[in-house]
Amino acid sequence: MPCKRTAATSSISITAKGYAVDSESTPFKLFDFERRAPAADDVVIRIHYCGICHTDIHQVYNEWHMSKYPMVPGHEITGIVEQVGSSVKRFRAGDHAGVGCMVDSCRKCALCKKDTEQNCADSCLTYNSTELDKVTPTYGGYSNIITVKEHFVCKIPKNLSLDAAAPLLCAGITTYSPLRRYNVDKNTRLAIVGLGGLGHIAVKLGAAMGAHVTVISTSESKRDDAVKLGAKAFLVSKDDEQMKTAVNSLDLIIDTVSAAHDVGPLINLLKFEGVYCAIGAPTKPLEIGAFALLMKRPTITGSLIGGMKETQEMLDFCGKHNITCDIEKIEATPETIKEAYDRTVKADVKYRFVLDILNAFK
Repeated sequence: MPCKRTAATSSISITAKGYAVDSESTPFKLFDFERRAPAADDVVIRIHYCGICHTDIHQVYNEWHMSKYPMVPGHEITGIVEQVGSSVKRFRAGDHAGVGCMVDSCRKCALCKKDTEQNCADSCLTYNSTELDKVTPTYGGYSNIITVKEHFVCKIPKNLSLDAAAPLLCAGITTYSPLRRYNVDKNTRLAIVGLGGLGHIAVKLGAAMGAHVTVISTSESKRDDAVKLGAKAFLVSKDDEQMKTAVNSLDLIIDTVSAAHDVGPLINLLKFEGVYCAIGAPTKPLEIGAFALLMKRPTITGSLIGGMKETQEMLDFCGKHNITCDIEKIEATPETIKEAYDRTVKADVKYRFVLDILNAFK
């Protein structure tokens, strides 16, 4: 492992390489930077794979107006443990490990104590964020190595391939968390809106939990894929007659769509006091008519990934049911990343791009 002695602390930092952007309009380039010197509670992971999440695209292009540069994206990380600190208990060199959307939090507040570290005011995101000192930038998984607190590292079940498991660290927990929160089981009439990176794994998870799963899509062309993934029914959202057949029939709707869309027709599908949960993040606000709220008394909510305890629970569930993401594994270069971003925006992937990081930085 290439290391560099840092004069300020007389500790050993780790020299890392990654792909970064310097602004919302500049291409990816090779980027040399330092990972912090491993502390007693740190795990050092050699990154093998990193999924491309739609959040990466939003952040790289500053579509949420909160981007900081230079930026190394990536929060769907899997790899092999290379080194552990003296107080680390759950990992040892050679273990399969994963890192998701966050790498630290205060771990003292009420939210952290409830295992919802993702909602902590001091949560440190894996990239486009800072460490707890509010100064040191975080860099993500489009890189060869990462140092992370043990608390924020997950064990990847050995029966799951590291490449296809990578998107579970974001897409998996983002969909699993609301499914568990609303007690999805064999008695649940569940709908998944959108059959992309989030939607396809939501279908797999919902079906594994025993739910009757309906996929709602703008495209009839996705019907066969939805059924293969485990859906029992399929609706084309642009077909008013199809949508009418499902009015007042659903207990829970998980909306995965990141583009602006009309949610009014979706609310009409809910039973009285049903739940609509948004997990996609359109740049424009959702609009819901008042009468839909008055007449159906629905719960309108959202969900942001999950805490570390729940993330490990999700991975164990996926291990038990042999669930991974359907991926297109690609070489990691500035050109292939740009092409993958363009195709993701066009929904031209089944269903998640995963970067082969290990071979990119050999």
